[in-house]
Amino acid sequence: MKVDVIIPTYKPGDKFEKCLRMLRKQTLQPDRILVINTEESLFHSREFSKLSQGEIIHIKKQEFDHGGTRNRAAALCDGDILVLMTQDAIPAGEHMLERLVEPFADEAVCAAYGRQLADWKENPLEAYTRSFNYPGESRTKTKADLPVLGIKTFFCSNVCAAYRKTTYDDMGGFPLHTIFNEDMIFASRLIVADKKIAYVAEAKVWHWHNYSAGEQLKRNFDLAVSQTDWGGLLTSVKSESEGVRLVVKTLLHFLGKGQVAMVPHIVIQNGAKYVGYKLGRNYKKLPHWLVKKLSFNPSYWE
Repeated sequence: MKVDVIIPTYKPGDKFEKCLRMLRKQTLQPDRILVINTEESLFHSREFSKLSQGEIIHIKKQEFDHGGTRNRAAALCDGDILVLMTQDAIPAGEHMLERLVEPFADEAVCAAYGRQLADWKENPLEAYTRSFNYPGESRTKTKADLPVLGIKTFFCSNVCAAYRKTTYDDMGGFPLHTIFNEDMIFASRLIVADKKIAYVAEAKVWHWHNYSAGEQLKRNFDLAVSQTDWGGLLTSVKSESEGVRLVVKTLLHFLGKGQVAMVPHIVIQNGAKYVGYKLGRNYKKLPHWLVKKLSFNPSYWE
């Protein structure tokens, strides 16, 4: 199958260079690597010039849209499989792309996403959270999994994800003008349409953030806004219980290792996530100035 890789960028740095370096080493080489960059003056990359299949489009900051920008790039691609990545996702090995597209041998699989890893030494809390959300076992998810998996049935991340181009086009691509979460919104539509989503634990990328509690609050605020605005499975399937399960398992993990000093950090971080999520679900009741202050993407509200 023909594979095209799409990477939106904004002020790309060292992680982007590492990402491109690892893409050049993949056992399955993409036919095209299309970078859609925000603000030409801010794009500086030595590795990009080394890509034989590299192409770039520059857009203005006011043109960027989480779904629309990716749709614009997808419209220029003719691959059978579209691979979406972010500029800070670094393939953790030379077989990442090859493993990511393998599930598409099943015609019913229309989306697949890889496993995200974090450094246990640099950020142990984020590393455990990643291991919870991205376990070591692969699985294929369908509508039948909703009673058991709940919101994780349509969990998907454009940090490292692949889509069958024909289905992507037939379903109109990602939603336009969404603050966040365009990947899960699209994945929930796939589940409703009785398509399959594959989680591929063998397709690994290094990707994590060292967010402060305030940044976690803002990120979860935007997550809840996207769920509230787009509805459907995003609001009919409860997600709070999954969050509680993560907190409990995280506390037990670090207490079991005798790392009691981690407890306040876990409580503060997850408390911020919960508060942000609750505020986001009720954002329509809040004054506009406060919504902008709570959001990770204040320009979205202008």
